[in-house]
Amino acid sequence: MSWELDYKKKLRTADEALSCVQSGMRVYIQPGCAEPETLVEALMRRGPFVQDVEIVHMMTMGAAPYVAPEMAGHFRHNAMFIGGNVREAINDGRADYTPIYLSEIEGLFESGAMPIDVALLELSPPDSHGFCSFGVGVDTSLTAAKSARYVVAQINDQMPRTYGDSFIHVTDIDAVVNSSRPLCASKLPQITDMHRAIARNVADLIDDGAVLQTGIGGIPDAVLPFLMDRKDLAVHSELVSDGVIPLIEAGVLTGARKNFKPRKIILGFALGTKELFDFVDNNPIFEFHPTAYTNDPALIARNDDMVAINSALQVDLTGQVCSDSIGSQFYSGIGGQVDFLRGASRSKRGKPIIAISSTAKSGTISRIVPMLSPGAGVVTSRGLIRYVVSEYGVAYLHGKSIRERAQALIDISHPKFREELYQFCEKTKWLQRPLAAETAVTR
Repeated sequence: MSWELDYKKKLRTADEALSCVQSGMRVYIQPGCAEPETLVEALMRRGPFVQDVEIVHMMTMGAAPYVAPEMAGHFRHNAMFIGGNVREAINDGRADYTPIYLSEIEGLFESGAMPIDVALLELSPPDSHGFCSFGVGVDTSLTAAKSARYVVAQINDQMPRTYGDSFIHVTDIDAVVNSSRPLCASKLPQITDMHRAIARNVADLIDDGAVLQTGIGGIPDAVLPFLMDRKDLAVHSELVSDGVIPLIEAGVLTGARKNFKPRKIILGFALGTKELFDFVDNNPIFEFHPTAYTNDPALIARNDDMVAINSALQVDLTGQVCSDSIGSQFYSGIGGQVDFLRGASRSKRGKPIIAISSTAKSGTISRIVPMLSPGAGVVTSRGLIRYVVSEYGVAYLHGKSIRERAQALIDISHPKFREELYQFCEKTKWLQRPLAAETAVTR
């Protein structure tokens, strides 16, 4: 077969393949659990020979050695979503953060606003027709590969083969590096009693036949075990984690009532452990797509009963949501939160949910606050917010006045912070304390 000859001609060592990286270039690295670690290691060995190379990606699961202080001048990272491996470098000024909706990242590559010189990918071995699968991470990587001037692929026989818009042909790859190694698994989040208390309240909002999106974090993951008694749930999400496996095996997550792409789990990438990687391998229930597709609010809205579950760092009493920074310190990113809240708000019977613990730092500070911290970014505006859920209940804010919003949010805040929240509202004349609450405080 002609593609096999082409494939053999493109075989390189990792160091040979990375010699294409020159000073001043922009290099894209496939993110998540599909990070091509062999190529990243070779990129580091290339470091002393290049200057001012920009490295672009969303959150990766590897070590991100290119943000180390000694790499300054050689590499500079530009994060589209901040992971724990690059957070310190960004807040120390050694790396950059570009806030952007997940659905709009690929448009930067395609339009030339952020041209990609080299795309580093991790793919499955080619099939009999010469097509390699992006495996656990189509995300923004398929579009990056189509837009890049030069594509280097780490072909890993441990990469699952997944279905959907998940393939690239050997003829569209410039250099091939064979490397057999385990994928970058992510650690399962630690589910606390607090997470479970919030998850119970979120689960009460989820009916039979709902279509789910769950963002990253302990709270969204904690919701799934509370849904084992539901029927015909479905998924349309930028990502899935290990938590979907028990629901599928129990016959709860079937997609049978899903009106858009029925019986299919629509996703952009899988973020989890080897158990999840093995489960998605050659499993036709999973249909992978670029995030420009999975996160398109118009497509999300085509799902009736769409339930979007996302977390936040702070919510103020008017309903403004900060989820990417702690004050002026950048923490994560906009991600898919706004994409899915928009989509769910337009869905028939849709429910856009922000799930948040009432406190942080071992209960010493409130996450429901009079005003967002100085420097905190508004990711979700007060006009888009619908449901806010804490361990103390559910606040529905859509169509509510500032007075009504403040009262609803105080009601789901931690009791020890309610007095100061009331005092702020009285000072601003947003809200007068209910007589019963005032009496209770003075006793």
